Parts: sequence; C-alpha cells; structure tokens
Amino acid sequence: MVNIKDIQHASDLRTVVSRLVKKLRKESVTSQQLSLTERSSMALLHQHKELLPNELASMEKVTNQSMSQILNHLMELGYISRKASDVDKRKVIISLTEQGEKTLLQARHERDEWLAKAISETFTKEEEALLPQAIGLLTKLVDFE
Repeated sequence: MVNIKDIQHASDLRTVVSRLVKKLRKESVTSQQLSLTERSSMALLHQHKELLPNELASMEKVTNQSMSQILNHLMELGYISRKASDVDKRKVIISLTEQGEKTLLQARHERDEWLAKAISETFTKEEEALLPQAIGLLTKLVDFE
C-alpha cells in the first residue's frame, strides 16, 4: 500500500519534471515552431531512419488521423519526405530530410547547452557528482511498465 508520504514525493517529482520539460522547450528557439508530438516524431524518425505512418502513430500513441496532420505539417516545413515502399507500393515510408535532421540536432544542442550551463551555474561539485545516480534512478521510472 502506498502511503501519503510516497504520494507527496511522487507529486513533487511530477511537478519538478514537468516544469523542467517546459523550461527546456522554451530554451530551444529552433523547436518552438513544433509541437511536442512533432518533435518526438522527428526523434523517432531519426532513431529508426524510416517508418510507416501507422507505426509512428502507434509509437506516439496518437490516432492515424492525428499523425496524418502532424506529418502534413512536418512535410510543409520540409522536415520529412515520403516515398512509396519498395515492398508494397500502396504503403508510404516516412523519413527525415537533411533539413529535418539538422533542425532536430540543433534543437537538442540548444537544450543541452542551456541545461549544462544551468547545472554548472547552480549545482555544487558535490551535487553535480550525484547526477549520474539520479539519472539512473529516473531511467528506472521511465522503463517501468
């Protein structure tokens, strides 16, 4: 049974992580024109190189119709390309364009640069030394099903 102290810790963690994510979004001028799902979809395309729209929708936990709108916007910006599948010409393969990859990596760099500066200017050396352990713990939460 979860006690009230555990619930309060969970609430505090959720709040601080949400605030940090919002802060990081603001620190990337490059990605401000994109929604969180659009940025996440681009990251998945970067990781997997090529995906079908329905695979991307499933990974993002959105409907195929929502993914279609996301892909249309990314296409308008020149960040993705579509091509017919070699195996089944009825299917369309989505991949990042060179511009899409450049934009994704630039946005990541901007956020990482801000976070590294914030860590170095606000943490003591002892606090910085605790980061690998904290990252490991947070990774366990992310991996929890």
